[in-house]
Amino acid sequence: MEKRILGRTGLEVSVLGLGGLFLSRLGANDQEEARRATHRALELGVNFVDTAPGYLDSEAVLGYALAGAPQPYFLSTKLGGRPEPFDPKNKAALRQSVEESLRLLGRDRIDILFIHEPDRPGQYDWWTDYEHFHGPVNDLLDELKTEGLIRFTGLGGTTAYEMAPILATGRYDVLLTAFNYSLLWREATLAVLPEAKRQGMGVIIGSPLQQGALARRYDDQIRSGVPWLSPPRRQQYRQLYAYLDEIGLPLHEVGLRFVISNPDISLTLMGARSVAEVEANVQAAAKGPLPAEVLDRLQAIADLVPFRPFEE
Repeated sequence: MEKRILGRTGLEVSVLGLGGLFLSRLGANDQEEARRATHRALELGVNFVDTAPGYLDSEAVLGYALAGAPQPYFLSTKLGGRPEPFDPKNKAALRQSVEESLRLLGRDRIDILFIHEPDRPGQYDWWTDYEHFHGPVNDLLDELKTEGLIRFTGLGGTTAYEMAPILATGRYDVLLTAFNYSLLWREATLAVLPEAKRQGMGVIIGSPLQQGALARRYDDQIRSGVPWLSPPRRQQYRQLYAYLDEIGLPLHEVGLRFVISNPDISLTLMGARSVAEVEANVQAAAKGPLPAEVLDRLQAIADLVPFRPFEE
């Protein structure tokens, strides 16, 4: 699998990583499938795994699944949501969360520790100094680095604009942005991705298939109309599907290869739940970037709805 450098971290990462959100499992059989899927991903060249305390039991499942991993890998997790009631300004509690992550994951060091959703004040109120985007979490990150418990720091969020001024502090090594860079949703190109590039940060894309909206086709729903799709978005989907028919490529493959086509993006996370999904995604990524003429047509389709309607 192609490898790229993750910005100023210098880490050489696979262009396809494994996202832990969909590896949250409850039953023993599901846990075994998660282990098989994780090991298969590593066997096929994936060398980056991401999780978070907020992804149900993902850290515990990955701790089990990664035990005896067949190849080396990099691991990231996040601060946010634990322990409850969560206080993002309680440095001792934040350290407790990191210690719990290490225990659940069976690790003595985390490669990248993200602050989870600092771009959504209604979610977590991280800062005591909003002018400089500073809070106790920054002091803790510095301490954890000094102690060798983490290697690099990052920001993980979902907004298209609010993250940019936090990136501009130059304090963090990696950006993980989700839901804002895909075939049809591209708001991250306006402010977030350019600022990350200016800062020399590694860039990770989460949810390249929009948590299923671009993982498979919904021809019947697009024809009949569904409440969560605006009329312009339905028309956009129609044109996308028609173009896929024209070039003879499956939707999930085009979605993954679109993200990989951007050289400023180090890796994208797949939300595979099974060995079969891992293999399908790795096979798609192995085909590499899309041709320029395909990217141009996809850009024209994306431009039909350049900004996300409010109800989406």
